[in-house]
Amino acid sequence: MSNPLLNIPLLPPFDNLEPEQVEPAIAELIKTCEQTLQQGLETPSWDNTLVPLEQAEDQLNRAFSPVSHLNSVLSGPWRAPYEAALAKVTAYWTKQGQNRELYDLYLQLMQSPEFANWPQARKKSLELGVRDFELGGVGLEGEAREKFAANSQRLAELSSQFANNVLDATNAWTWHTNDEAQLQGLPQTALAAARNAAEAKGLDGWLITLEGPSFLAVMTHAENRSLRRDVHLAFVSRASEVGPQAGEYDNSEVMEAILALRAEQASLLGMNSYAELSLASKMAPNTERVLEFLQDLAERARPAAQREMAELKAFAADQLSIEELQPWDVAWAAEKLKQKRYAISQEELRPYFPYAKVVEGLFTVVDKLFGITVEEDTSVATWHADVQFFWLLRDGEKIAGFYLDAFAREKKRGGAWMDTVSSRRHTLNGLQLPIAYLVCNFSPAAGDIPSLLTHTEVTTLFHEFGHGLHHMLTQIDVAAVSGINGVAWDAVEMPSQFLENWCWQPQAISIISAHFETGEALPEALLNKMLAAKNFQSAMFTVRQLEFALFDFRLHASEEALTADKVQVLLDQVRAEVAVVPIAAENRFQNAFSHIFAGGYAAGYYSYKWAEVLSADAFSLFEEDGIFNRETGNKFLHSILEQGGSRDALELFVQFRGREPQIDALLRHSGIEQQELNISPV
Repeated sequence: MSNPLLNIPLLPPFDNLEPEQVEPAIAELIKTCEQTLQQGLETPSWDNTLVPLEQAEDQLNRAFSPVSHLNSVLSGPWRAPYEAALAKVTAYWTKQGQNRELYDLYLQLMQSPEFANWPQARKKSLELGVRDFELGGVGLEGEAREKFAANSQRLAELSSQFANNVLDATNAWTWHTNDEAQLQGLPQTALAAARNAAEAKGLDGWLITLEGPSFLAVMTHAENRSLRRDVHLAFVSRASEVGPQAGEYDNSEVMEAILALRAEQASLLGMNSYAELSLASKMAPNTERVLEFLQDLAERARPAAQREMAELKAFAADQLSIEELQPWDVAWAAEKLKQKRYAISQEELRPYFPYAKVVEGLFTVVDKLFGITVEEDTSVATWHADVQFFWLLRDGEKIAGFYLDAFAREKKRGGAWMDTVSSRRHTLNGLQLPIAYLVCNFSPAAGDIPSLLTHTEVTTLFHEFGHGLHHMLTQIDVAAVSGINGVAWDAVEMPSQFLENWCWQPQAISIISAHFETGEALPEALLNKMLAAKNFQSAMFTVRQLEFALFDFRLHASEEALTADKVQVLLDQVRAEVAVVPIAAENRFQNAFSHIFAGGYAAGYYSYKWAEVLSADAFSLFEEDGIFNRETGNKFLHSILEQGGSRDALELFVQFRGREPQIDALLRHSGIEQQELNISPV
């Protein structure tokens, strides 16, 4: 029987993939890439070398993609073959990044007379390629060259190990009870999920886990303070030397090794820090500008956050009989204050946002904006019964597709993300369509109750679909700059954050909401309360994000590799400057900070705030023209979504907005007074 990974069709045959197929397929595909390059360099040119190489590497990417994905959403039997394949793929790309013959070809093509007349996407792919060769160590010699390659290999292994430890620590801890009174305050949806979790383990009663929906339900609603404490401490101490699993999945040494290797990579390239290396491929001009942006925003937002925290402490003392607010009390007390002030909660909204209705409404919003329709295709094979597949169509013609894996389950990585199955590109057989994975971790249906989303989860779905649109609506057909490829990392969050704005617009909310039992639209009174509460504790949220961003950037801007103890000292320093909430002594947030140690955001977490300036300013044009103005929607489509990485992000923003970004819209959307802040990211 032939190995399906050797000739992946547009949609991977998930019903025919087995772990044992991975290693031989990846090895053979890498060999094909190497042979293709060798043949292409005999008579080097764009057509003779780069076109066939793109084809061969696309086959490799599309074989590795489902393997990497299955490791994230199923783990188990896919972990070992994924890690073996990752080692081979990393070695290939590292070697490729140091190939001087290929680098010289890129330079020759850029200096050729015909370069000026080539399509923009082709020119940009060469420009970015030269940059990536130089950042990949193509200019290094001898021992330094070998060291850089070995470090790259080891970093890939360590990042995977870090993610595995977080996942294993998350799955290993549970809390079980047969006494429902212990769970007083939990919404019915959370109780039903806890009952299902217990049944899945062959237990009576209820089972609390550290998966997102379960954890958040307890921290926000459980009246049992002891339970909140236990769940909080288990969560914040994951993968560390403290807490209920102390030392079992400890990421401390992994973190130290990653930081040391990143610092060495930067040094080998003649840079002062890994942050400097990271910014070489981003919008931000230098480390000083990023730190100035974050620190200025933190200094000016913190007073409002301190006022919000003081209000919460006073409320907890006066109304909840809690004289000293503990970390495990904050979310619970905040929910009580929110209900008292606005008479609304996420749970009160949940019945009006059934998953199926939200998805249907999301597609309607996108159709109104960009003239794109979405159709489900139940004939497509997937990796789990809950997973859906959809086609995007324009004027009845398929232009892209995506898998939607929406619900939390055991052994599935937490959080939400978009990843690529295939990129839009021209092939010998015609145009290859872009395909994406969209992954969330919402509460699944429980008994007769369908999956019901909080408004926060609705926003998450819109966010990830924004990423998906950026990938799927591209009109660029050179793989290196198609979709999200080639887009500066600190601009890649712009389309995702942009689409979130429709979750707060009454015209859109009427489309995405309907009571799961009655079909009743979200009542106006409830809508008004939700909108009034939009910026509740927004300053506290802002400084929390800035805490993460400043910690990440200072960590990687350090010219020395920090030990785990020094990492903790640095985080404590950042918190002393920025944070306003109490922190448990057992908190080891850094040990589970997968974004920067396993997710590509190293010295890049600031991108969320940086891109938020862009997205808010972009949306402000819709506020001026009408949130469903098709002309404005088409302008965003043509200027941003279709262009991929073919032009610089700032250039594309100016093309859409008619000027450089301004921070006013972000301040207004966040409820921060203009006079409190006067900064810009560019």
